[in-house]
Amino acid sequence: MRTHVTFPGGGPKLAGHLYTPDGPASASASASGEGIRNPLPAIVVGHPASGVKEQAAGLYAERLAREGFITLAFDAAHQGESEGTPRGLEDPARRVEDIKAAVSFLSVRPEVDPNRIGALGICASGGYVVPAAATDHRIRAVATVSAADVGRQFREGADGTQDPAVIQGMLDAAAAARTAEARGEGVGEFPIFPATEEEARALGPHGFEGWEYYCTDRARHPRSAKSFTWNSVDRLVPFEPFRFIALIAPRPLLMIVGTEAVTSHMTTEAFADAREPKRLRRIDGASHVDLYDKDTYVTAAVAELGDFFGSRLRTPASVE
Repeated sequence: MRTHVTFPGGGPKLAGHLYTPDGPASASASASGEGIRNPLPAIVVGHPASGVKEQAAGLYAERLAREGFITLAFDAAHQGESEGTPRGLEDPARRVEDIKAAVSFLSVRPEVDPNRIGALGICASGGYVVPAAATDHRIRAVATVSAADVGRQFREGADGTQDPAVIQGMLDAAAAARTAEARGEGVGEFPIFPATEEEARALGPHGFEGWEYYCTDRARHPRSAKSFTWNSVDRLVPFEPFRFIALIAPRPLLMIVGTEAVTSHMTTEAFADAREPKRLRRIDGASHVDLYDKDTYVTAAVAELGDFFGSRLRTPASVE
């Protein structure tokens, strides 16, 4: 059901997992040039910031493949198994281009109907898929899960209450790191997560659940990023992923968010700026990170996603 693939990323080569409803044999057959009578709809799945394809993105890709879609979960450039130096760079412009590159990869595969490609973004990728889709009309339907405006999160904190001095200090450090790099001292980086559970709990529920997901046996992966480069910061801070969300219309948009997510305001405000056709689905009791992997919440989200992409990508005519 899962095949490891690599594809051009408009820069670094990207690595991904291609999920097919009929298993890896069908993907191998199509790659060898055998004819495909009934090409299928496909969905690009983007991972959260610091995540990798083997975590939340892979879980959703696998579950949606069971619903009859070809899905592609991939590692962002500079992260996971994808190429790109420095490692740990989180560059919004590059992340948006990565999504478009994934669409390009799917659009020329014989088992994929290029007129029925959708995109799903989780957390930060819920922001990245919006500008990607707004400017790439090959993406016929767009969905987000726990969407995060990562620029706003750096500027204001997840809940919007961060002291403005915090980001000013980070920008000072980013500037100093760029100068140090120019002196040949290497690319500076900073840790994304606290070192201990005690420090994580001191950050509050949202900070702790992120640490628990990425840094414990719950979901940690050796290739997920535990630090970002300082030169990511001044790329992230001015990024406004939802600024042009209205351009997605008349293509459909689905936004899924947990009722207990500290980031839920980002989804609801973005949704208000979007145009029809659009749908907002709130998952009762779910926090931001609950929707990454907790089965009760993921099952509810996948059911919604399956119905959404199924109706919107069922036939070429349905996405006009």
